Amino acid sequence: MSNLQRVITLDMEGVVTPEIWIAVAERTGVDDLRRTTRDEPNYQSLMDFRIGVLDQHGISLSLVQEVIGGLGVLDGAKAFLDELRSQHQVVLLSDTFEQFADPFMEQLGRPHLLCHRLTVEDDRIVSFSPRVADPKKRAVECYQALNYHVTAMGDSHNDLGMLLAADASSFIHPPDGLPEKYPDLPVARSYREALDWIESVG
Repeated sequence: MSNLQRVITLDMEGVVTPEIWIAVAERTGVDDLRRTTRDEPNYQSLMDFRIGVLDQHGISLSLVQEVIGGLGVLDGAKAFLDELRSQHQVVLLSDTFEQFADPFMEQLGRPHLLCHRLTVEDDRIVSFSPRVADPKKRAVECYQALNYHVTAMGDSHNDLGMLLAADASSFIHPPDGLPEKYPDLPVARSYREALDWIESVG
């Protein structure tokens, strides 16, 4: 058991909220937007692809925000975060965007979120600005440099830098096939399992 102060880092989409781009695909009928980081590990390539699809189909930021505004967080997510935050410092490390996340943050009680920012012109998404390369991993390393023990949970390829850098890590709600590639990482299939695992490694 570590005597260090502790930070819990969590991915957002697929962990406590639905996948935004899949919801946009369902609303617009544009199946190309169903691709997520579960399918494409390179986030820059994925976002370049998405922005091209949005431009091709004339999908505005306002429409994406309208879709997000109609979504709820995952069942049990707020209770999960509330329980975690009652005992630990919790940070959401996400590849979402400031312009997308606010409705979810309101529903979740305003947890601390580190994410990207979109560049928008005339209601069109034209690019995005990552904070740094591999920001989830860098955030973990920065907390560790401040002498924190970092416990991390994520569900996808773009969480691997965070998971492999953290002091204790687990998948949560991962897609089929991903855990088999990383058999040393445990898997939580529910929030109860996640809470039990977090306490067991703390």
